[in-house]
Amino acid sequence: MAGGLVIRDAHYPGRAPIDAYGNGGFRFAEMSHVGSILCVPSGIYGWAPAYAGEVDAEALARVIAEREEIDVLLLGVGAMPAPPRPDAVAALRGAGVRFDTMTTGAALRTFNVMIAEERRVAAGLIAVD
Repeated sequence: MAGGLVIRDAHYPGRAPIDAYGNGGFRFAEMSHVGSILCVPSGIYGWAPAYAGEVDAEALARVIAEREEIDVLLLGVGAMPAPPRPDAVAALRGAGVRFDTMTTGAALRTFNVMIAEERRVAAGLIAVD
């Protein structure tokens, strides 16, 4: 498309520890990303949810698609812990995905430890200010 702008989903093709978070985004792999992120075996993706109530079954579709490579999903739902939506819980349980919900900071610290141990972990991390 000559002269046109092509928008692609944000994607880092690999696993990387999260170096920093706050100010509405994350730093990893010598890059920064504004907004929430989803870390799965195929890479790190920009993620639409901006707060816990937006984490629904659709937002978890990539996790469910890659479930054979994931032993546990860490859901970092912001600065305050909040339970996932019932449809999200049903989708994860229906797909056999174990998950734990916590603050974003706790989830990314746990994620970093688990990937350093080469464990099969995924994380959905909601950006915080």
